[in-house]
Amino acid sequence: MEEKFDVTGMTCAACQANVTRVVSKLDGVHHCDVSLLSNSMKVEFDESKVNEQTICDVVNQIGYGASVHGASQNEQSGFRKEWQNRQDRVELDQKKAKQRLVFSLILLIPLLLIAMGPMVGLPILEGMEWMMVSALTQLILCLFILFIQRHFFITGFKALINKAPNMDSLVAIGSGASLVYGLVGIYQMAYYFGMQDIEMAHMAMHSLYFESAATIVTLVSVGKYLESRSKAKTSDALDKLVDLAPKNATILRDGKEIVVSSESIRIHDIVVIRPGQRIPVDGKVISGTGYVDQSAITGESLPVEKNVGDSVISATMNENGSFQFEAEKVGEDTTLAKIIQLVDDAGNSKAPIARLADKVSGIFVPVVILIALITGLAWFVSGQTVQFALSNAISVLVISCPCALGLATPVAIMVGTGKAAENGILIKSAAILEQLHSIDTIVLDKTGTITSGKPSVQGIKVYKNISVNDFVSIAASLESGSLHPLGQAIVTYAKDKNIKVQQYENFMNISGRGVQASINGHMYLAGNKRFLEENNVVLNQTVLSDLDSYASLGQTPMIFVEDHSVIGLICVADTIRSTSKVALEQFKKKNIHVVMLTGDNQKTANAIGKSLSVDEVISDVLPQDKESVIRKLQEQGKKVMMVGDGINDAPALMRADIGVAIGAGTDIALDSADVILMKSSLLDVVTAMDLSSDVIKNIKMNLFWAFFYNILGIPVAAGLLYPALGLRLSPMIGSACMSLSSVCVVTNALRLRFFKPRIQSEEVETYTMQIDGMSCGHCAWLVKDALMKVPNVKEARVDYNLGKADIEYVQQVNKVALKQAVKDAGYIPVEYKEEKKMKKVVTVDGMMCMHCVAHVKDALSKVEGVSDVEVSLDEKTATLNCTDDVTDQMLSDAVINAGYTVISVK
Repeated sequence: MEEKFDVTGMTCAACQANVTRVVSKLDGVHHCDVSLLSNSMKVEFDESKVNEQTICDVVNQIGYGASVHGASQNEQSGFRKEWQNRQDRVELDQKKAKQRLVFSLILLIPLLLIAMGPMVGLPILEGMEWMMVSALTQLILCLFILFIQRHFFITGFKALINKAPNMDSLVAIGSGASLVYGLVGIYQMAYYFGMQDIEMAHMAMHSLYFESAATIVTLVSVGKYLESRSKAKTSDALDKLVDLAPKNATILRDGKEIVVSSESIRIHDIVVIRPGQRIPVDGKVISGTGYVDQSAITGESLPVEKNVGDSVISATMNENGSFQFEAEKVGEDTTLAKIIQLVDDAGNSKAPIARLADKVSGIFVPVVILIALITGLAWFVSGQTVQFALSNAISVLVISCPCALGLATPVAIMVGTGKAAENGILIKSAAILEQLHSIDTIVLDKTGTITSGKPSVQGIKVYKNISVNDFVSIAASLESGSLHPLGQAIVTYAKDKNIKVQQYENFMNISGRGVQASINGHMYLAGNKRFLEENNVVLNQTVLSDLDSYASLGQTPMIFVEDHSVIGLICVADTIRSTSKVALEQFKKKNIHVVMLTGDNQKTANAIGKSLSVDEVISDVLPQDKESVIRKLQEQGKKVMMVGDGINDAPALMRADIGVAIGAGTDIALDSADVILMKSSLLDVVTAMDLSSDVIKNIKMNLFWAFFYNILGIPVAAGLLYPALGLRLSPMIGSACMSLSSVCVVTNALRLRFFKPRIQSEEVETYTMQIDGMSCGHCAWLVKDALMKVPNVKEARVDYNLGKADIEYVQQVNKVALKQAVKDAGYIPVEYKEEKKMKKVVTVDGMMCMHCVAHVKDALSKVEGVSDVEVSLDEKTATLNCTDDVTDQMLSDAVINAGYTVISVK
């Protein structure tokens, strides 16, 4: 089993290494992961060999405190409560550290003036008659400072006694040695005063190291305070996530509305949501309607309409309308809570790159203590004074910094995983974050990953002497009984065109083949080529040719038969996401081998693969066969990432080196996927790789400087440069350097907070061009091929039956080039129309509250051609985007009909 523990008393990387070492040695412990940043520990162990109490006991024995996470709480609290408790502890620790620092500095200033003032010409307690007074004053001030900073000595010597020395041990030994040496100096002064030997007493006064003892602990505490402030910023992303959840919510109890805390909501409670309120838990709408902004969770830019039966997600914002929903997932089970837990766990996990630093930290302090002893003895034996030898030994102790080594990796990991979460990318562990940038092969599931997963009608061909609308009516009527996405696309098309759907009889669905039913006394069949052949329907050469033409366009043709006679074809295709092509181009630039997996037939799959320029297309693949494809690629020595929907692709996601679930929404595939993309965009895979690369570069930089600092600093502090250059470091400078090194490492890691995706989703606009002369699927293919060669064209959807082409482009497209491309293909461009949108501001009088705002927004949103409506109560305006056929009068009428007055439209 795996259990989480709270650990107290850890102050540096050596502490982390010590706790990890003693717990890992226990029989039955399989894995131990200790986090200095969150003062926590995760242990995977065999319950039959070791238990929680034993684990806590071994940690307590080496001078730290350990308890099962949450054991001190009487009842399970929500993530907000737990987060608040953690933040309160951080703030309390910072407050105490600041108090200790301020009081120490107040006392240190007069101590330094008394001890070092005479050296710079300040006559403070100067003269033989003041020597003893000066010495005793220094001692008293020093003792006060050391008492204020006593935690260094308590934890340091406790760890030393328990044979688990840490950074506090180094500080305690160094500062303590200075204090003891100063006390010896006072006794010498007292002795020589008694002997009337003023000269020797004066010499003894120069052996007082009280200012060094006090300065060491004070400067280290400066570094610790700055370090704690910097580390607190690593959790900014988590803080933002926690703030998404509302503190309170309105629920129905006994028919009355009452306000309760969000944590107290229980399953089956009825929650009331009004405009401008955030949704506290996951649930299902039971009454009312609303428009919910889900961008914080799923990345959808536009509000989603929620009606009865629709699911709502915690932390999303209801922008318009009012509704009630039944709570289904509460507390730790909500989508937001799972996201927060996942990001928190990932930030506190350990990356493989951290192992070297952990190994060094585990032996670092004992080695430094040994080096300090050797330094002191070597200088003393070489003929230097005790003061000189002791000064160098103390400098070695206080300049050494295991913290810089220990913080190099975890701070960068925590900031990196938090930054990923801000961009809708949930990374399961630090190890995955480290591996992301080293992937050399990406396997992409087509449906729902490269494509939107929402098929639409792309072309219609009628063979019988009936109108297109009559044919679509028959097709939609036949498919209305099917739940297949392709069939539903035809039904949706008919509804959009206001084409009547008729009643059917004797409906039958043949899985994987097609459907059949009776309509108005005629028997109809609809399905693929194999289905019709099984029903003895003869397909003539014209139909077969059209089937091949549509397939070559990457579309799926569905054949419709009336009384054993083919009456027409409807071609359906899943639209490729606008971001997929951009992402695939970026994969190419990174020299990544891209493989597309699909269940489509080979001809259709190859057409789609060619349009996307993927390296390899694997078609006719069933979900259960995808895992074997991944295994074969791995057997070739490739490091494989699988990107799929996280449900049907679960075996393949688990087999891959990194499994990525795209567009997971509320169903976070924690078990199968290593990375969850909350938005439905392959560009987020690119962003995750770029972030991984930046994090690893940052970690390597931190480790280099941490090792370089210690490798350079310890020899200089030991005085190795003194014989040749006369260069040596005082203990005070050494302690300042130690503090500065930790702060520099943490500050460098915090630069990752400014990471931004390098590739943003491009804004796609559309031209609709009417084209004469097209008579078959092959004509459509020729036109599409010609249009796709025009610069900045991202997609061209050509329908020869309707005689038009919808051309998607980015930036600017050359209209003359589009026209010429169609002419060169042998067809006649009649016209092309750009779907432009303009921004308008409507000034409205009469709005008094948010309810009015919702009314105005709803009224304007219902005007055809209007989108992105934003209403401001303070400014009394409604800002919107609309197509050029939306007149000012149409907008005014909508507002007036809602009961308000229009002042102006600009």
